[in-house]
Amino acid sequence: MGQRLICCLDAPSALQPPPPLLPVRRKLLLLCIMLFLWLYMFYSCAGSCASVPGLAGRPAAAAGAGEAAATAGARGEGLQVLSKLLRRAPSGGAQGLAGPAAASPSELREEQSASPDPTSPISSFFNGSGTKKLPQAIIIGVKKGGTRALLEFLRVHPDIRAVGAEPHFFDRNYERGFAWYRDLMPRTLDGQITMEKTPSYFVTKEAPARISAMSKGTKLIVVVRDPVTRAISDYTQTLSKKPDIPTFESLTFKNRTTGLIDTSWSAIQIGIYAKHLENWLLYFPIGQILFVSGERLISDPAGELGRVQDFLGLKRIITDKHFYFNKTKGFPCLKKAEGSSKPHCLGKTKGRTHPNIDREVVQRLREFYRPFNMKFYQMTGHDFGWD
Repeated sequence: MGQRLICCLDAPSALQPPPPLLPVRRKLLLLCIMLFLWLYMFYSCAGSCASVPGLAGRPAAAAGAGEAAATAGARGEGLQVLSKLLRRAPSGGAQGLAGPAAASPSELREEQSASPDPTSPISSFFNGSGTKKLPQAIIIGVKKGGTRALLEFLRVHPDIRAVGAEPHFFDRNYERGFAWYRDLMPRTLDGQITMEKTPSYFVTKEAPARISAMSKGTKLIVVVRDPVTRAISDYTQTLSKKPDIPTFESLTFKNRTTGLIDTSWSAIQIGIYAKHLENWLLYFPIGQILFVSGERLISDPAGELGRVQDFLGLKRIITDKHFYFNKTKGFPCLKKAEGSSKPHCLGKTKGRTHPNIDREVVQRLREFYRPFNMKFYQMTGHDFGWD
C-alpha cells in the first residue's frame, strides 16, 4: 500500500498543468513578424525596381532602404512614412498641377525641407530614384549657337540630369507656375545637378528677373557663335521649313541701296550679344554666367566641356575619349550616348548646308556687328575671334 502511494506520488498527476509555452509562442510570433516584414519589403522592392530601371544599379541604397523600412515597420511607423511619401509624390502629369498660384519657389523649397530628406536612402527607395527639383543650372542661349550639342554632351556626365525638350518656361509658360516647371524635371539624387536648356531665354527681356526670382544662385550658360554665321544658320533653318521665304539678302537690309541693316529681324537681332547681356547683368554677376564658344565646341569639344564641368563644380569626367569627329556632318559626335553603348550624332536637322550668301552682304554684316562684338569681348573678358 505504501509502495503504491509512493508510485502515485512520483507519477505526474493528470491534473497538473503542462509547462508554460510562452517562450515558444514569442519566438513564433517574432518569426511571423519578420516573415511579414520580409515579404512586405520584397513586394515594395519589386514594384520600385520594375518601374525604375536605375534602381537596380544601386544595391547599397536598396539595402539601406530595406533596413530603414524594417526598423520603421517594427515601430509601427513604416506605413505612415510610405503614406507621406506617396502624398508628396508628383502626380505624374503636368496637366494635373495648378497654375501660378500653386506654389512659389520659396514654398517649394520649404516643402522639400519639411518632407523626409529627399536624398536619404529611404526616400530614394520609395520615390524611385531621387526627387524632382528646380534646375540649378540653365543653358539660356543662344539659338543656333550649339546649345543642343552642349546639352547632349553634358548628359553623358553621371552627375548631370537634364530635360531633353526645351521647357520654354521663363518665356512662354511662366503663368503655369513653378510646380508645373518642377514636374518637367528629371529625378535627381544627392550630388546630381538638374539642368535644362531653352536658347530663347537669352533674348527674352523678362527671363533674367524670373530666373532670379526662382533662385539668385542659378548658374547660367550661354553658347555664343560668330553672329554672322549664326544669322545664316538661323535663316537656313527657317528656309527648310518655309522654302518660299524671301532671300537672306532682302531680309538683312531695310534698304539695300543705303545698306541699312534691319535689326528688327530676329536672325540679326539675336547676334547683338552685348545688348542682351546688359539685361542679364542687372540680375546676375558676370561670374555666374559661363560663355561657351560655339566654334571651340566643334574644334575642341573636350576642352569646352572641361570648362563647363569646372563651372558646375563637377569632376572632369567627359574627356577626349568620349568624342569622334564626323566628317560628313562636320562636327564631333559621341562615341557612346547617355544610356546607350552605340555612337550618337545629332539629328539631320543639325549641320545643314548653308546657302551661298552674297559676299558684299556678309562683309556689311561683319562691319555692323564689329562694335557690338568688341563690347561683348570687354564685358565677358574673352576674345572669341570673330573679327
